[in-house]
Amino acid sequence: MSSQLPQKTQIVVIGGGVIGCSVAYHLAKRGWSDVVVLERSQLTCGTTWHAAGLIGTTRASQTLATLAGYCLDFIPMIEAETEQSVGFKQVGSMWIAEDEERFEEIRRLHDVTKIWGPETHLLTADEIEKHYPLIDKTGLVGGMFAPSEGWASPVDFTMAIAKGVRQRGGSILEGIKVTNIITDRGRVSGVETDQGMIETDFVVNCAGLWAREIGKMVGVDIPLYPCEHYYMVTEKSDQVPTNLPVMRDQSNEAYYKEDAGSILLGAFEKKSIPVDPASLPDNFSFEELAGDFDQFMSVFEAAVKRVPLLGELGMRKFFCGPESFTPDDQIQMGKAPGIEGFYMCAGANSVGIQTGPGYGKALADWIVDGRAPYDLHAMDVRRNEPYQNTKAFLSERVSETLGLLYENHFPYRQFATGRGARRSPLHEHLKARGACFGVAGGWERANWFAPEGVEPVYEYSFKRQNWFEHSKVEHMAFRENVGLIDLTSFAKFIVQGPDAMKVLQNISSANVDVPVGRIVYTHWLDPLAGVEADLTVSRMAGDRYQVTTGGAVAQRDMDWLKRHIPDDARVEVFDASSAIAIIGVFGPKSRDLLEGLSGADLSNQACPFSHWVDIEIGYARMKAMRVTFVGELGWELHIASEFACHIFEQLEEAGKAFGLKLCGLHALDSCRIEKGYRHFGHEVSQDETPFDAGLGFVCNFDAGDFIGREAAEKAKAAPKPKRLVQIKLKNPEPLLIGHEPLLRDGEVAGYVTSGAYGHFVGASVGMGWLKHADGVTKELMEAGSYSVLVAGEEFEAEVSFRAAYDPKGERVKM
Repeated sequence: MSSQLPQKTQIVVIGGGVIGCSVAYHLAKRGWSDVVVLERSQLTCGTTWHAAGLIGTTRASQTLATLAGYCLDFIPMIEAETEQSVGFKQVGSMWIAEDEERFEEIRRLHDVTKIWGPETHLLTADEIEKHYPLIDKTGLVGGMFAPSEGWASPVDFTMAIAKGVRQRGGSILEGIKVTNIITDRGRVSGVETDQGMIETDFVVNCAGLWAREIGKMVGVDIPLYPCEHYYMVTEKSDQVPTNLPVMRDQSNEAYYKEDAGSILLGAFEKKSIPVDPASLPDNFSFEELAGDFDQFMSVFEAAVKRVPLLGELGMRKFFCGPESFTPDDQIQMGKAPGIEGFYMCAGANSVGIQTGPGYGKALADWIVDGRAPYDLHAMDVRRNEPYQNTKAFLSERVSETLGLLYENHFPYRQFATGRGARRSPLHEHLKARGACFGVAGGWERANWFAPEGVEPVYEYSFKRQNWFEHSKVEHMAFRENVGLIDLTSFAKFIVQGPDAMKVLQNISSANVDVPVGRIVYTHWLDPLAGVEADLTVSRMAGDRYQVTTGGAVAQRDMDWLKRHIPDDARVEVFDASSAIAIIGVFGPKSRDLLEGLSGADLSNQACPFSHWVDIEIGYARMKAMRVTFVGELGWELHIASEFACHIFEQLEEAGKAFGLKLCGLHALDSCRIEKGYRHFGHEVSQDETPFDAGLGFVCNFDAGDFIGREAAEKAKAAPKPKRLVQIKLKNPEPLLIGHEPLLRDGEVAGYVTSGAYGHFVGASVGMGWLKHADGVTKELMEAGSYSVLVAGEEFEAEVSFRAAYDPKGERVKM
């Protein structure tokens, strides 16, 4: 064993880049000073050293804004603590637009900063030129400026954090390679290195380019993969002002940074080049890739037109280096499923410097407190499906995700790569009938159907997209007639055994000790009554239940379930998602269609709402579950997958007499928002209790103890500083897509969580948070006047605790 390697430590952090050092620093700051950082070569040697160092905090969601915004507080703090500069130049950041779609995105982003910062200002073309005198403003329609942002030195930044780690009692050991992670009975027990072993109860994987391989040591999927990332640096020139802001010309895939009298031009090209990690030498450290200037050429040519001086100055440096990207451009973060004591924070998607402090603090809090400090589900490594960690998928997908950072972030935008892997049994049937597919949780899902003669392809916009009218027909079929939708992508878990009820009763906020045939809508709460899962539990037999949840949270919810099964419980759990197909049949005529086809009695007496019955259609038996996410009479048909096509064909044929319409997920979403149904990750998360979201009825305090009960009782009695409301615009033209500021009496008082067009009510509708420090009451809500900011314009709105459509919930019980 190396003389410097301790025999035992509380926690090991693998990786000495900015994120690894940040995690270690914040752990030490929380009192976990017995922390050891292991770096295979030298600090910053992987990706950190060649980062551009941009410090941008303007983000489109509260979570991302919190993670990035912390950096501006952290910089003066770490400099004061260590007396070491991070090289921060607070010159501001600027975004420019040369088309209306890009400028609408910028205006929407500007609106968002009114909710959670930072300070931003919209710019005209002339004002852009004043901020950036080197620019040719021809064709520009506008832009935005954030004065608090800028750039820092990545190496100096990391070294300052590393000094802070040491000052707080932590250790940083360089030149030590991790070769294996030891586990014992499902939890971490040690780390093997090329210089000996360290006993430890916790490991944090911050290994950057190598994080995926580290994950394999304990059987944990960490989907990330490196791509070639390019920039160039010009010769120095007195013509380059030293106070130039960072400039992002996203339509032309470029960013600009003044760099000691030079201009650094970086690229996020639409199709990038993946790098096989196996091709990198074992001692890869502070090294570059050969690169290909042809890959960079289109970005350079457009940049010369926008900043002509680039074409006059010589090129001092052309750089290509590997940088890790993930399948969805979000970091892989959090607690690993299936193993205790193993955490990760890797795959920063080119924003590691500006978000490194925030990631480090959030993960340290997560480890110390046993709970994420706020809603991080979009970054949680449990969002991934196992196939997404295959080399073939990753190398294809990351070639797209690098460029998507600078593409327009249109609503409903779908990935173009890594598609077609996970398909419903009905996929080919739906494809033949004009389905346009999207992807969620790895599943190909029919989002809308193109009528005959129309190509089922998205044409993206912030305005009404090409599928708007087609989805309207589907929406109205649910409301007025009958629609069929493929819901096979829902996750289905079977929980069975003598202790199945006891286990689920402890996890679920609602009472699941119900008769066979009942379906229970419930939350799974954490100890602080934050919502960990939003799902249904159906009692299939005395000792067997089916849990049905969203496909995108399948791994997360399964992990939560398994972690809360006592070791001595007589229960087994398995994922039946691929074994069970789901066909939804919803609308006022759904009962007539299904009764006529099955011969079953589906009346309110025989099959009330939130119940299931066995029925037969054609040659197959199935569970007809009377639940809905569209707010209409209807059933989910849970069918053995091999019979799904047969049942679909039977329904389609019989449905002709009823005008049955095939419907997609966009219609389901617009119906659920119109009806005011909540969705996990939008309206409910660990940041909210059920009572904040108007879902207090899911907490049954008479059913016994459950996780989060004590906190839920307190939340029920306490004033509500925020409450979920439904929002309806008075003007039928603008579209709500989410994250628009909600104004009360002219002041920001909340924001939209989900938005869509409510075709039945004839207006844009949304769910959203209304906030007030003294508590949100019915009287306070009704006393205000409301509006919503949409791309810089203010539109009057109606706000209510009740749904805009069927507020009494009568239609689902017809």
